[in-house]
Amino acid sequence: MHSKRVLIVGGSSGIGAAAASAFADQGAEVTISSRNPAKLESVAGRTNHRLETAVLDITRNDEVESFFARREAFDHVVVSAAQTATGPVRQLPLEAAVDAMDSKFWGAYRVARAARIQSGGSLTFVSGFLSVRPNKMSVLQGAINAALEALARGLALELSPVRVNVVSPGLIQTPLWSKMEEDARKNMFESASNRLPVRRVGQPEDVAQAIVYLASNGYATGSTVLVDGGGAIA
Repeated sequence: MHSKRVLIVGGSSGIGAAAASAFADQGAEVTISSRNPAKLESVAGRTNHRLETAVLDITRNDEVESFFARREAFDHVVVSAAQTATGPVRQLPLEAAVDAMDSKFWGAYRVARAARIQSGGSLTFVSGFLSVRPNKMSVLQGAINAALEALARGLALELSPVRVNVVSPGLIQTPLWSKMEEDARKNMFESASNRLPVRRVGQPEDVAQAIVYLASNGYATGSTVLVDGGGAIA
């Protein structure tokens, strides 16, 4: 990965920030992007590596196309950005459901259309194990993740020799859960730890390792790698 140019879309927190650090540890030249400039600067300021930052809203096609038009081709692009509301289908406002699809699926689709990636490079999406292990409270998330994984398999054929893969995390301890009450969050993590075969909740670094693996393995394309602590089988 030394001197490879890597873009992490959604690199301002959680899995994206961990992936940025993992690539930078291997000598890559990393750019992190998100809609929040303050979060970007915070992540860049907490690392020993130099990270380039770029404000980018992947729900706006004009921004996505302009961003890639102004830059040289990347070696590897990772899309980890998404804001998705959750809840039962019949209770979740339809507008919120459409926004979730726009953020996670169509956001990745827009990046795939516009991104310039070096031949032999890679595009990696982050989905989620709900695509194979449905939950009655998160039906929409499972559908979006399954659509994203299907998109990647098709793109692996269309964009060849650029490689396209997906990392599918399970329950990961990220700032995503910070809005929950502390006791509720603690109970959720403890319950998951007792249920999962690995007996712990995942960390962003666990997922980052898989992202780097898929980017660096020149024979991996069209793959979905589960990093879920056994959540899909538990």
